[in-house]
Amino acid sequence: MPQASPSSKVVQQVGLTEIHLDYSRPGKKGRKIFGELVPYGKVWRTGANNPTTLEFDTDIKVNGQNLAAGKYAFYTVPNKNQWTLIFSNKTELWGAMGYDAKDDALRVTVPVNKLKKPVESMTIQFAELTDSGATLQLAWDKSQIGFRIETEVDPVVMKQIKTMLIDQDSDNPGLYFQAANYYFTNDKDLDTALEWINKSVDADPKYYIVHLKAKIQAALGMKMEAIATAEQSMELAREANNPDYVSLNERLISSLK
Repeated sequence: MPQASPSSKVVQQVGLTEIHLDYSRPGKKGRKIFGELVPYGKVWRTGANNPTTLEFDTDIKVNGQNLAAGKYAFYTVPNKNQWTLIFSNKTELWGAMGYDAKDDALRVTVPVNKLKKPVESMTIQFAELTDSGATLQLAWDKSQIGFRIETEVDPVVMKQIKTMLIDQDSDNPGLYFQAANYYFTNDKDLDTALEWINKSVDADPKYYIVHLKAKIQAALGMKMEAIATAEQSMELAREANNPDYVSLNERLISSLK
């Protein structure tokens, strides 16, 4: 028989962290949800059937508060203007039966956003993704709540770069490209980024590697050099039949003239 509240499993990569979301999706079906079907002020399983669960393979922050890596039942206490979010260590209960606050790993309070158009099926989604974070949003009927998940990325990446490139030499052009790209996109030492991208280009002059070199040169104020490098990248992109990078280089050259 079809499930009244179909199950949903989502795996989302956020920075260097993999997040598993497992929940059931009840429907509105003409009912008033919050304040009636889901009472205000009571612990809710945040869906139907088993409680919603969230699992993180690294330590994270939830709205700035620390939460250790692990699997949690995601309970909520809805109210008219704000919800309490509960990450419980007890993940094997049916619904909220047997819930005990002593099992809480973290509680966070968030405001409720009122939606103009009702959401028929309860939806939890990852939004506003960045290199180190995401917003987890829950919407059902005319209510929406969300909280920010932040992960540790920069210290981990910088430690790896130090170990693999700074403390020792490497003959891996891909590694130099990745490190140069990380330095460029995160406003770090561009002179070092240029040194690394030069090593990558010398060993493996692909159009996208050469294009990054042009962008780094442009950021360093080396306009003439950046134009020449972008022209080289554009020619390599044409040879590789990649019109996207042809356009990227044309725009970069135009911005430098």
